[in-house]
Amino acid sequence: MTLQDPLDIDRRTYLEMASGAVSIPALSSAVGARSDDAADVTQSRQEKFDRLDAYLDENGLEAVWFADSDSYAWLTGRSNVIDRSSTTGVAAVGYDGADLTIVVDNDERALVREERFDGGGSDDCHLTPALPDVTIETFPWYATSLGDAIAERSPTPAAADFNVPGLESLDVSPLRQPLTAGDIERYRTLSAETAAAIEGVCQNAESGDTEQQLANALGCALDRYGIDHPVVLVAGGARARKYRHPVPRDVELGEFVVVSVVGRRLGEYASCTRTVAFDPPEWLEERHRIATRIDATALASTRAAARSDGTAGDVFRAIQAGYGEAGLSTEWQAHHQGGAAGYASREWVATPGLQTSVTAPMAYAWNPTVKGAKSEGTVLVTDDAIEPLTTTGEWPTLEAASYVDDATVTRPDVLYKNS
Repeated sequence: MTLQDPLDIDRRTYLEMASGAVSIPALSSAVGARSDDAADVTQSRQEKFDRLDAYLDENGLEAVWFADSDSYAWLTGRSNVIDRSSTTGVAAVGYDGADLTIVVDNDERALVREERFDGGGSDDCHLTPALPDVTIETFPWYATSLGDAIAERSPTPAAADFNVPGLESLDVSPLRQPLTAGDIERYRTLSAETAAAIEGVCQNAESGDTEQQLANALGCALDRYGIDHPVVLVAGGARARKYRHPVPRDVELGEFVVVSVVGRRLGEYASCTRTVAFDPPEWLEERHRIATRIDATALASTRAAARSDGTAGDVFRAIQAGYGEAGLSTEWQAHHQGGAAGYASREWVATPGLQTSVTAPMAYAWNPTVKGAKSEGTVLVTDDAIEPLTTTGEWPTLEAASYVDDATVTRPDVLYKNS
């Protein structure tokens, strides 16, 4: 487990962050994991090539291409993102069973080669040892599109995870599961730093702050660690009762606040929720404990399913049973319950009867809600362990008991600030 102290800020800095008056510079090691073990990286890369080899053989293909920013990062350990509003990056990487080829327009070639592969820049090149030989091919930015450029160069038949004329559609998610050793080490660091940013901010929040101020400070804190934040949800006491996905507003937090963040870095996603109570209603503690017990139920059932070749539907039935044991048999219908995490905020979301296989080692982010309370964190599940990842060791926790077996799992508790 990777532990990270909560972000060390005081109330004054928090208020400056909340107002946009200060931006904390990124840490020197902000982008990605600490120095990865070269053996782990090499082994992880070979595992991915083996999966791709099998996919090519099973589907009679000569090549596969990835331009989706998360899948590009999964295969290369690098970023192809410039425009953060697009899921497709500026470059595509292809694999033909032997070699990697990157296609990029001439306008971005220097960035891709010098900064993101050869180490000439300060982006993310320090994360992993050099990739094996990679051929970089360019096309004039004004002459064609990335998809058309791939269509002109790719052997056929082939598949791609974005629109390429003449190529089949590629669903990458099954290829990204389970996580490799290199994926897991980077995930531990991302998750610990996501939790550190959230906890550092939440420890400085007060009842009279607004949801938007808290969201501003969260974004600033995550930026410090080089973590993108596609989802930042903040609900003060009044709105937490009403909304399961609360976009922050300019309203005071009030009695308590529930904060949910999805942090993203090099394609990996870490989900994390924290609750802070100032003058909480009597029901908050009980509902939070129910949510944590359903979270524990989901996690214990996930491990059992991974051991027995079970499915997402099997886990979902355990979640439904947990709600029933809590006397809330229909509460699961109000909000999705989460699922597998990885190179997507959810590689899949569990639903009744979903036949997707539960794999390990894999990250999971279950997020049960109970009428204003929520339990959520990114957790690594292996055949023999449940390892919470979005943790610092400095936030109050509780031992949550599964509703359907005798397992217990450590989950974040409510932080009571006025008690």
